[in-house]
Amino acid sequence: MAETLTTPVPLTAKDFTTDQEVRWCPGCGDYSILAQVQKIMPTLGIPKENIVIVSGIGCSSRFPYYMNTYGMHSIHGRATAVASGLKAARPELSVWVVTGDGDSLSIGGNHTIHLLRRNFDINILLFNNQIYGLTKGQYSPTSEENKITKSTPFGSIDHPFNPLALAMGADASFIARTMDRDPKHIQAMLLRSQAHKGASFLEIYQNCNIFNDGAFEIFTEKSSKADEVLFLEQGKPLVFGATNNKGIKLDGFKPVLVNLEEGASTDDLWIHDERDFYKAQILIRMFDDPKLAGHLPRPFGVFYETERACYEDSMQLQIEDIIAKKGKGDLDKLLRGNETWTIS
Repeated sequence: MAETLTTPVPLTAKDFTTDQEVRWCPGCGDYSILAQVQKIMPTLGIPKENIVIVSGIGCSSRFPYYMNTYGMHSIHGRATAVASGLKAARPELSVWVVTGDGDSLSIGGNHTIHLLRRNFDINILLFNNQIYGLTKGQYSPTSEENKITKSTPFGSIDHPFNPLALAMGADASFIARTMDRDPKHIQAMLLRSQAHKGASFLEIYQNCNIFNDGAFEIFTEKSSKADEVLFLEQGKPLVFGATNNKGIKLDGFKPVLVNLEEGASTDDLWIHDERDFYKAQILIRMFDDPKLAGHLPRPFGVFYETERACYEDSMQLQIEDIIAKKGKGDLDKLLRGNETWTIS
């Protein structure tokens, strides 16, 4: 009898939704991010059973409940540690970490930097709303200075983290930024993150309309977005503005704003190169320094990407090499170690 072959039915966004009630506040930016993740998942060609979403604690950490994949709602700040262990044991899985600015940069900051430096092939989605939303509005590691919150009634005196600078310092091999109210850009950045072989760090500006509404409004509203946002494109000059009338050039290591309608030439502009380690640091820090000439826009897109061996691959090669040279190990001998003492 001839064997009947069935063609797999293509997956859709609905295949990645669950029957769980989505319990975010109405108007929360998390809804948009969830929708975009569900839209891109069917295009990856990865079976649902090979996808895992790991989260910590916070509003963003409800994410695994709403994705029809494997997942784990872990403990505060430890999603990156859980995901690292999973990837080491099951390297064939597509592992995603969904976390917030409090979860991953405060109690979980140590775990985050070590995942990045080890370069596990894991996708980190950092929802940054510059506030603690789940616990009702305390300031977070990314809250701006002088931020008045329930835990800082006279204004925060903390200096905030720049998440991408932290990732750069931890030697992340892929660093990018997007925003909740730009669905097409989120999708593009999610696809770039997933395509990268190594630890990808994607910061997503996410509006908390209850405790920090409008924190990123200047970058998302039509009336201001064109003049405040610089979309990075590989191999293209840094141009922005409602009519692409503004640009950025480098004066040494200093970014300078120029007006293309007043005689400046695009030939003189900074050309974006995602592989340039040094220029990536300037871009990441560009808005940190208020003394820079002119009003500089906030960059969005891929800042930096490089190739580096992944931890799980190097670990497997080490195991195979040891087995080939010495055969299977002896756990008792390993635990005894090489240093022994005879006590008389």
